[in-house]
Amino acid sequence: MDRPGFAASLVAGGIAGVSVDLILFPLDTIKTRLQSPQGFIKAGGFHGIYAGVPSAAIGSFPNAAAFFITYEYVKWFLHTGSSSYMTPVKHMLAASAGEVVACLIRVPSEVVKQRAQVSASSRTFQIFSNILGEEGIQGLYRGYKSTVLREIPFSLVQFPLWESLKALWSWRQDHVVDSWQSAVCGAFAGGFAAAVTTPLDVAKTRIMLAKAGSSAAGGSVLSALHEVWRSHGLAGSHLVLWHLLAKSLLST
Repeated sequence: MDRPGFAASLVAGGIAGVSVDLILFPLDTIKTRLQSPQGFIKAGGFHGIYAGVPSAAIGSFPNAAAFFITYEYVKWFLHTGSSSYMTPVKHMLAASAGEVVACLIRVPSEVVKQRAQVSASSRTFQIFSNILGEEGIQGLYRGYKSTVLREIPFSLVQFPLWESLKALWSWRQDHVVDSWQSAVCGAFAGGFAAAVTTPLDVAKTRIMLAKAGSSAAGGSVLSALHEVWRSHGLAGSHLVLWHLLAKSLLST
């Protein structure tokens, strides 16, 4: 297995991340508002669905580039030769490492973006300045643990499934899959992973949007899920499932 190209992983991953985040930003805004404690209408409804897009535009390239560089290099480092039964484990470890590294960039961007999405009247830079002024750097990383806790299971499901589907399709047709076939495999894998991890995504959003000093701002995923369960029941933890599925399917 050849060592992956640093430049290729950086550029390809970065461009893919920017394209997905900007094209599907309206869906992301709707998802965030559905997950917010004040509810969809009070959070802005369909008004200002591009609020927070500067934060996404700035963070998406380095975030996606960091993930795919780490993912490809860990896959290369853990290459197991002909031990095919270890391949899914290799993909899981590579994806998990990629998420931990990428979240160092993703979380600050996500915090600013989500707060802008539920407060469309405030400018992105103003929100960024308020966070730094009131909470410091720690405020930008609120929700880091909950984000990693959501992203790692997502990747543990998505990437091994994506790689396995590509391998199966390639074996069935006796040649490497085309780009559109890889996209179909990715759409199915991403949609399935989104369905599994939706409750964790709801908890992550609640923690990031919580007011400073509140119990929810403490970053406890279990507390956030308990509050959603208490106020909305089981449906509350899946109240954005279809939007997450749509975003996952379209992003591939």
